[in-house]
Amino acid sequence: QVQLVESGGDSVQAGGSLRLSCSTSGSITDYYCMAWFRQIPEREREWVATFIPDSENTWYSDSVKGRFTTSRDKDKATLYLQMDSLISGDSALYYCAARSEVGSCRKERSISTWGQGTQVTVSS
Repeated sequence: QVQLVESGGDSVQAGGSLRLSCSTSGSITDYYCMAWFRQIPEREREWVATFIPDSENTWYSDSVKGRFTTSRDKDKATLYLQMDSLISGDSALYYCAARSEVGSCRKERSISTWGQGTQVTVSS
């Protein structure tokens, strides 16, 4: 069974940076699309960013556009989320997600594989 494992979550001050990693048991190219979501308690998961392995196209939510960047490493086994200019509103449990078939990676219900999540806490 293909797995996604996130790492890199930490506590930082506002204005700081973090890089989250999502390691796959296979290859990123096994998926049609990959995405980052985040969730705070008692709220639904919020889509953050999408990465298309075949084209390396990316999309971002308005709340993180210009501050976050998602990319992969050269061996195509790890997806990254570089988070800069962090604000307290970015505090959440961040999930790596993937979909194997053609379709959207922006909707929670469209995701076929989830990681376990990594906690990001931004203090002001």
